[in-house]
Amino acid sequence: MSLTARWICSSRALAWAGSATKGYNRSRRVRKIGKYAGPVIVGGCIFITYEILALGENVTLDTQAVEQEKLKSYIYVYTIPLEQQGLEGITSKARKELQRAVKRLVQATAEMFSWPLDEQYMRLDVEDHESGLWLLLKRTQSAVKPARVQAVQELAKKHHWHDYQYRTLAQACDQKTSIGLARSQDVDLRFFLRPPLQKVIENSCIEDELRYLLASLPQSEVDQCVQYFTSLALRESNQSLAAQRVPSHCDKIVMNGGLQLLQKIYQLRHDSQKIQRNIIRTIGNLALHEHLHSAIAQSGWIGILAEVMKSPHVIQASHAARALANLDRETVEEKYEDGIYILHPQFRTSQPIKADVLFIHGLLGAAFKTWRQKDHSDMENKDTNYTECWPKTWLAADCPRLRILSVEYDSHLSDWRSKCPMENERKSLAYRGRELLTKLKAAGVGDRPVVWVAHSMGGLLVKKMLLDASEDPEMRSVVQNTQGIVFYSVPHSGSRLAEYSVGARFLLFPSVEVKELSKDSPALRELNNNFTKFIREHEVNILSFGEMLPTYIGSMIKLHVVPLNSADLGIGDFIPLDVNHLNICKPGSRDSFLYQRSLKFIKDALAKELKR
Repeated sequence: MSLTARWICSSRALAWAGSATKGYNRSRRVRKIGKYAGPVIVGGCIFITYEILALGENVTLDTQAVEQEKLKSYIYVYTIPLEQQGLEGITSKARKELQRAVKRLVQATAEMFSWPLDEQYMRLDVEDHESGLWLLLKRTQSAVKPARVQAVQELAKKHHWHDYQYRTLAQACDQKTSIGLARSQDVDLRFFLRPPLQKVIENSCIEDELRYLLASLPQSEVDQCVQYFTSLALRESNQSLAAQRVPSHCDKIVMNGGLQLLQKIYQLRHDSQKIQRNIIRTIGNLALHEHLHSAIAQSGWIGILAEVMKSPHVIQASHAARALANLDRETVEEKYEDGIYILHPQFRTSQPIKADVLFIHGLLGAAFKTWRQKDHSDMENKDTNYTECWPKTWLAADCPRLRILSVEYDSHLSDWRSKCPMENERKSLAYRGRELLTKLKAAGVGDRPVVWVAHSMGGLLVKKMLLDASEDPEMRSVVQNTQGIVFYSVPHSGSRLAEYSVGARFLLFPSVEVKELSKDSPALRELNNNFTKFIREHEVNILSFGEMLPTYIGSMIKLHVVPLNSADLGIGDFIPLDVNHLNICKPGSRDSFLYQRSLKFIKDALAKELKR
């Protein structure tokens, strides 16, 4: 809250503190503006107190009118900068009276929160329609976790309160309660305080502030790619913070005002969804560190994330859902690292989760766009039930007791771009498999039955992860709980894309990913042989789909990316379809054979768990 903004005080608080001002005139003209005096924490609740310093205009605080008003709304005092006023100080009498009022408010609140849960709230000067508010607030402070969670759930269902009641709760509830409300479906956004107004520094620009922040980050004893991309950003004056690979920088980012700077950029760049979601992605990474949660909450990010959760855009909402899940240590034990997204359930739910379904995209894919519905050629006639992500929309509705995760990683056809010295190693199947397996384990994958769904190169990653997990005692649960795998055009024996690239190496300069898809790759052949043996030993259910139509890559290249003989693992059911490589994982509709057959496989593989 800024000195040039407004001083907000609950009139109910003034009503409680009314006796402290009875000796003072009911209508008193006070000069000077409000100075922040610091938070007062009582019973887990934070009350912001202000000390009157200067007001540019005479302001009347009529407490009698407030006490008589049934709806008890807020008092707003608009201020004028000090330099526009020729006033010095405030009368000591007015200051003492205001301090007494605040003291009485704090004492009354402390007394209320010290009572047993069933204490009669009639002891306070609280109207009947307000007693429920304070009772729920009291229950959110319970020492019993289920009671706290239930109280937050009941709070989130309040849609008939007056504006002042939401604002009172916004000021009074603690950090855990705010996060729980933000993760509640259809919550009223008035439960959240507006972010503090950012301090404006004259003659400064966002780029300079970003450069200063990047320059302040440690350059020694950190990942080589962190060093590379940080120096690159400083050299090119790049107006973005690296959203990934920053765990060693988190404390420095927060300490040097990064949360406030990111919020400033977020508010200024409302014209760019990409910039905003990358900022939220960074907040989600910072939220992996529990000791930073208070700083994130105090800087006003909880309300912003709650608002983004309501976005109709699946990518924006999913980034916010990940950040809030990492903040919610009350009901979430798992941690969702960079690239691991929750498609369902994105909100708190009382329905038990019985199993996991994981979606792994392929070359040039992404956690969301790979799994959208097949695009219609005539956009004007697009079905009104069109979905941007069928696992989130259709699968979640048909199997609500599943946790649905989607994985994202970078991949490229060529290496005509900037890269860090270690990137070639990190783009290999071996490295990516280990990295993703570690992230999925942190997200709790393996704690319950799981079905994997993979497209193209994503299927090779799944095979590598399961083989690695079978050799690691700490990862054995991932193997033991794997109930089935769906392969969409996975090049088990290689891809023609790699063959084409060899003939046009000068043009494409094929990436590590493309080279590993080569038909004659020894590593790919060994992976397939080992995985075939693994499947027979563990009796995992397999469903594979193959493409029968060629795919356009750019405007000049047209090829059958994965031949049928490469997509057929030789184990389980194999179904060829009249679709190309890109649409093999994009059902045309919820009633399509592709979706219904995939749905049936998932239900059958998890039948025991879903019936419980």
